[in-house]
Amino acid sequence: MTPTAPLAQLRTRVGEAVFSAVAGRQGPDDRARIVDTPGPRWFDEGSPITIVHGDSSMFVGGLRALLLQSLHPLAMAGVAEHSDYRHDPWGRLARTSYFLAATTFGSASIAEQAVATVRAVHERVQGVAGDGRPYAASDPHLLRWVHVAEVDSFLRAHRRFGREPLTAEGYDHYVEQMARIGSALGAEELPTTCAELDAAIQRYRPELRSTPEARRAARFLILQPPMPAVARARTLRLQQRRRRCSRGGRWPLRLPWLRSRRPPRSRRWATRSRARSAGRRPRRRLSRRPMRRRPLRRRTSRGRLLAADLRNGSVPCRRDSRPHA
Repeated sequence: MTPTAPLAQLRTRVGEAVFSAVAGRQGPDDRARIVDTPGPRWFDEGSPITIVHGDSSMFVGGLRALLLQSLHPLAMAGVAEHSDYRHDPWGRLARTSYFLAATTFGSASIAEQAVATVRAVHERVQGVAGDGRPYAASDPHLLRWVHVAEVDSFLRAHRRFGREPLTAEGYDHYVEQMARIGSALGAEELPTTCAELDAAIQRYRPELRSTPEARRAARFLILQPPMPAVARARTLRLQQRRRRCSRGGRWPLRLPWLRSRRPPRSRRWATRSRARSAGRRPRRRLSRRPMRRRPLRRRTSRGRLLAADLRNGSVPCRRDSRPHA
């Protein structure tokens, strides 16, 4: 069905607003330079990585990737001590989106320049975590964790929310194409199929745990995002309607769990019809809140409750509620 003109205009305005917020002020210039620069590309147009990274589900996958990556204490320590995501969240998002766009859609020279910039930043990020262990952003082990968490999040978000879901072979090809970008950043032994990706995440599970920095980051991303209050409530509901973060990661980050909406009326009627056809009475869900018995109240001429009678237990019955002459 072709959308009407007002709906098409609204979609265009929303898309432009989202692009300007994510890509920043330099977004139009960067997009023109990435798209219009001639030369060979790392990935062909229409390949799985261009389909996934060109879909709006990347916003959902990016949020999940940040939450999942924060569960590694060393990775989160580097972000907490060397990143300004709290003071400039849109700037951080703009830099990340530019890197993904440059390596996915740009020419080989633009992609290599973006990778060199990120590797130079990683060389300066190093220190000691709260538990006394040293960390470095250029560590291949940490780079591998950031890579697999990011690829898994983008893949799952596109599989659930993407406009054009890929086949199983297409998602395997996507994991293989992402391995080229991760290897250019310095990660080693990267997965190339979905099965290898799941196995890699499972091997990192013993290293993951909750830290105060991770919980603060999750609270900022979920409960205090840089957006209006109305959009915050809608975003929180949308985030909880789908399990984008696994049960194993939800509790360590202290993420709120909201109940899903009540099923549609047609589904409830179908359940009742099946129960009646089976010869049993549909069960009603009783309230868990216990019933409380309210005492009879005796009022004065002013309409106030006699607190002394209630404390002494001398509450009259109904036939004696009226005072005698």
